[in-house]
This record gives sequence, structure tokens and C-alpha cells, in this order.
Amino acid sequence: MKSLLIISRHPPTRLAAREALDMTLAAAAFGVPVGMLFMDDGVLQLLKGQDASLIEQKSLAANLQALPLFGVEDLLACQRSLSARGLTLEHCALPVRALEGVEIATLMEHYDQIINL
Repeated sequence: MKSLLIISRHPPTRLAAREALDMTLAAAAFGVPVGMLFMDDGVLQLLKGQDASLIEQKSLAANLQALPLFGVEDLLACQRSLSARGLTLEHCALPVRALEGVEIATLMEHYDQIINL
């Protein structure tokens, strides 16, 4: 079975963030080896204590917490994206692993398909 990496680049307020998350959960539910990489404003999805009701949207928090339950083991964040936004792994609600640029390039080589949202 082909492996899949989903790269999520948008903040939690954008529809693309929810689509990336839904796609990851759906792939995992069908047994596809899938990983998720948060880059650019996508790292903002990982912040603890978000209150989506303030912007009258449904929270992504429950779906994010479901990723490990669905067997999504590769939960990754771009270190450069985190640093650019003044964030560290301690700010993240998920047990993500931070990767530098070269590590991200190597990671991408290990997946058969990559979807960039």
C-alpha cells in the first residue's frame, strides 16, 4: 500500500486546514500509512487552548487529538515555521516532532504520495 504525507500550511481558520485533517483521518481509517506535516501558518493549528467559538467556527482540536488514535504516528512540524511565529513544541497540543529543512526533504523521499494543502 502506498504511503501518504499530508502537508497542512493554513491556519485553523481556513477551510484547507480542516480538509487536510479530514483527508488524513480518512486515509488512516482505510489503513493507509499516513503522516501529517504542519508548515507555515499550519503550525498554528497545533496551539493549545484555542477557542474556535470566538470566531464562530467548529474547533479542530477534537479531530487533531484523534490523529494518534487513528494510527497517524508521523506528526511533524516545521521548526522554521514554529520559530518564525515565536512557538516551541511546548505550545503544541499534540506530540509533534520538529524538523529542519534538510530533515523535511528527507522525510518527503520516504512517502509515495504527497498532498500539499
